[in-house]
Amino acid sequence: MYPDPKRVRQHRHMLRLDDYEQALVESLAHYQGEPVATILRQLALRQAAAILASDTGHSVARGPF
Repeated sequence: MYPDPKRVRQHRHMLRLDDYEQALVESLAHYQGEPVATILRQLALRQAAAILASDTGHSVARGPF
């Protein structure tokens, strides 16, 4: 049993990448020695925290990067 059952990662989201985006993420994952899913989760959570912490009220940027 987990100390905090809400910490169990059970929610899934689909993400579609083109070949260039996939190559970039795979390169980063290989460089970091982490699975691609771990890298994507870290990036998503870091960006979400940065947006919530900013006082500018900017939303998620649209576009290729």
